[in-house]
Amino acid sequence: MVDSQRHIRAVIASRTDFGDDLWSVRIRLDAPFPFTPGQYATLGVERDGRMVERPYSIVSAPAEQELEFFFELVPDGALTPLLHPLQAGAELHVRRRAKGVFTLDPAPARRNHLLVATVTGVAPYVSMVRAALHDRRAGRAPDPPPRLVVVEGASRSWEMGYLAELERAAGELPGMRHVATVSRPWEDSGWRGERGRVEDILRKHMDALEVGPEDTTVYLCGHPGMIANVRGIVERRGFPRTSIHEEQYWTPGKAAPTRG
Repeated sequence: MVDSQRHIRAVIASRTDFGDDLWSVRIRLDAPFPFTPGQYATLGVERDGRMVERPYSIVSAPAEQELEFFFELVPDGALTPLLHPLQAGAELHVRRRAKGVFTLDPAPARRNHLLVATVTGVAPYVSMVRAALHDRRAGRAPDPPPRLVVVEGASRSWEMGYLAELERAAGELPGMRHVATVSRPWEDSGWRGERGRVEDILRKHMDALEVGPEDTTVYLCGHPGMIANVRGIVERRGFPRTSIHEEQYWTPGKAAPTRG
């Protein structure tokens, strides 16, 4: 049952499918929903008289009128099987407050931000990039502006739903770098970019990306295996644990993903 004190009614405004099990939606809410890039919203769908809820990172920037989310279908998950059939016009519900601390480090000494993701883990970084673009276009960018370095990977290129957008942003934001890789290039014959897992590409490009432990905060989002591997890479390069932020979309060993 919907609790209007806890939830805001929302309607899907549009939907984009990237494959059979990957899609994004933009939703319109009946009330304001302030948030900081990197935070998540808790979405819910009514089923059999109860609300089924899961948290999802927000893709959109705070200045946008609609909230955007990037989903991967988890067949045995609690919520994505209910969300997957929903098209424009369908109704869902959002908890009234955004949550999470996976946001950009505000410390002036930490001007570089290394944002590492797999598949839907790129969602909070797209929000950060869009917010930085909005500030720059509005003449409100801090001086010096934060330098965003996005390294993302997937099995195949079409699983990186914001690939083209991030490439365009890298051409506009000062100092931004975007590196994308696919781990199954034999299934993606048209791909001409990097090949291999994210952690392999990070080892290859770490020096060229000009990020070091003295001025860089590291953000890891997505597959727990990637997070563990990249954490090890950057710790061996001298990054203190306090400068490594993590957002796992599920916990190894659990029966179902926490964001499924």
